[in-house]
Amino acid sequence: MPVYEFDCEQCGRRFEELLGGGADSTECPHCGSERIRRVLSGISPPARLHRGPRARDGESRRREREAARGERLREARKRRGGGGGG
Repeated sequence: MPVYEFDCEQCGRRFEELLGGGADSTECPHCGSERIRRVLSGISPPARLHRGPRARDGESRRREREAARGERLREARKRRGGGGGG
């Protein structure tokens, strides 16, 4: 369903409305007026790319790298904390 922008001629506010199924009319959500005018909207940016299996693989690898890094940091802290002073 497309999103349209409207200007209310009564209260002067601009709003967006999701219209589908051939519905051409709506009312202002602020004042309830039906005296509205559809305005030309700017082009929306392209949608994000489909997040398929490759994207999920990349996320899994990133999580594994972060977990391994955390483990290395914990090991280094253990060696520093338990190795000196006695």
